[in-house]
Amino acid sequence: MSFNRYLPFLLLSLDTGLVPVTAHEHQTEGIPEGEAVSPDPLDSILWIHIFTMIAAFGMVFPFGMVLGLVRSRWHVPVQVLGTALAVLGWLLGHAHKGRQFAPNIHAAVASPLMSMLALQVGLGTYLKLHLEKGWHGLARWYLVRLHGIVGKVMPVVSWTQMLFGGITAMGFCRADHQGQCLAHFIMGSSFIGYGVIMVVMLFAGQAWLKRTGRSQEFWDSLVITVWVTEHRWGQEWAHNDIQHTSMGVVWWCAGLLGLWLSWGKNKQPKRNLIPGIVIFLTGYAMSAHPQQLPLSTMVHSVFGYTLMAAGLARVIEIAFVLRDKPALGGGPSSFQHLTPFLLFASGFIFMCATEEQLALVSSVGIDHVSYLLVLYSVSSLMYLFTMVLVHTYVSNPGGAEKAPPAVPAERGMNGRADRRVHDAEEFELEGLISEDEDEGDDKPE
Repeated sequence: MSFNRYLPFLLLSLDTGLVPVTAHEHQTEGIPEGEAVSPDPLDSILWIHIFTMIAAFGMVFPFGMVLGLVRSRWHVPVQVLGTALAVLGWLLGHAHKGRQFAPNIHAAVASPLMSMLALQVGLGTYLKLHLEKGWHGLARWYLVRLHGIVGKVMPVVSWTQMLFGGITAMGFCRADHQGQCLAHFIMGSSFIGYGVIMVVMLFAGQAWLKRTGRSQEFWDSLVITVWVTEHRWGQEWAHNDIQHTSMGVVWWCAGLLGLWLSWGKNKQPKRNLIPGIVIFLTGYAMSAHPQQLPLSTMVHSVFGYTLMAAGLARVIEIAFVLRDKPALGGGPSSFQHLTPFLLFASGFIFMCATEEQLALVSSVGIDHVSYLLVLYSVSSLMYLFTMVLVHTYVSNPGGAEKAPPAVPAERGMNGRADRRVHDAEEFELEGLISEDEDEGDDKPE
């Protein structure tokens, strides 16, 4: 029997065994009763763990993923660097002293995340061997798809795990604070995610919209319609609960209207202002949301104003800048960056406006202006990194010249090659597939 015959199963079995399935538990005898963390400071090893993991999962892996999409020769070296940093950070997370932590979700998610990374490494190694003869051709077709699926899921899991890390380090979001933490981090992440999608659609998404036969507002309205905000049933209604529920009703009703207005004559895609109006109304509601601390009131007010500005900018963009057209002929204007940037800022402000966070900020004497300027600074850096990734993607003609004749390269709104149909399933695997391989014919019989 040939060793190559069983190589895929060997790699997969090694992947599933590289990382323990149970979360590592640190000593907890120093944690006061009823608390989530000990009063000890974070030691240098834990700080190195934090920055190493942020560098690996927050910067190196996303950049390597984009390099894979454009079939850059640097895809594999960058992913190897990210893997080395991730393994180093994971080991340091088990070796730190100082602050102790009660059992937490960050530790529970660490092993599944590292297992996903190990699976990606194993799949990438096997696919890099280009074993295509015999049953390897069948296995390769499925493993390419699996590699793409895991690659799509990892950024979301990585972002969630980094948020869990910050929450765990401070001992936040326990007991009665859990519900409002979920609301802030889910909605804040959603605003940032929406901003990322808007940037991608701005520079590289027009071909995809054209293929779907629908306007961007159709998809925006669809998400708005299914996004439900409700009261915690079984508990006494409070003023905040009434506002949350009423916002959910507005989103559902306005989302349905947006879906209807997205169809023009003969069912042609048509732009509309409803998603921008919904964002504006949400910001208005949040700017007047009652809070317990004066600092919290000011932060929530600025969050609401920022969201209102994002919605207003979106309305102006569609009605007056684009004049209901899908895109500008000469590429995106400077004004079109305003809405996604404000969504980034509002997302970070909302995530950093939980009760415990603002109580801590208030206790050390930081005023709301300083706090908000820091959050706007972080938003600027996040938007900068997003633009670097998008620019790397759209400025590299990559596989457009390598696409087979049956799949012509399409043009993006920035005038550069936008060959997204052929590569949608390959995701970050692009750099691992041989140039002379006809992916369109590799589906098993």
